[in-house]
Amino acid sequence: MVCKTTSINRRPAAAFTLPEILVSSALGVLVLLAVGVLSVYSGRSFVAIANYVGMDQVSQLALDKMSREIRQAHRLLEFSSTSLTFEDGDKQQFTFNYDPQARTLVRTSGETTNVYLTDCDSLEFSKFQRTTISNTFDAYEPAYVTNTRLIQVTWTCSRTNFGSKMNTESVQSAKVVLRNN
Repeated sequence: MVCKTTSINRRPAAAFTLPEILVSSALGVLVLLAVGVLSVYSGRSFVAIANYVGMDQVSQLALDKMSREIRQAHRLLEFSSTSLTFEDGDKQQFTFNYDPQARTLVRTSGETTNVYLTDCDSLEFSKFQRTTISNTFDAYEPAYVTNTRLIQVTWTCSRTNFGSKMNTESVQSAKVVLRNN
């Protein structure tokens, strides 16, 4: 008696089929595309946030300098919605002037010129007396420029990111009292 074993242990070939390769490649490309889009979006967001923080710091510094100088001024000599001319305690004149074409706020005193703001889209000065209107935070307009005791300044700034105007700083506004008059 002869015993024959006919069981052959054949394993199927261990390879991917063409449809499996196509599906896995397509999923891999989609994942890489999603990561790429998120990276570009995150990069733009970080640049926009850094730009906004930079604009806010420059605006705050300009407002601090301007407020200090207005408070120390003796009186207002000339007024327009884009320009102020003051006289200080030493009888010297200094001017804050907004140039809408150059988008800058400049302080001029004698031969000295300092740029306080750049990339300024709009800026407006207003003048008031110190007397407030009842039940409001507003004040009365002075009859004469030299009677001005309160200056309000309001501005907005913006910069471009990646070739388009994306960042606009919120409106900065402050009322500053002339203290040395």
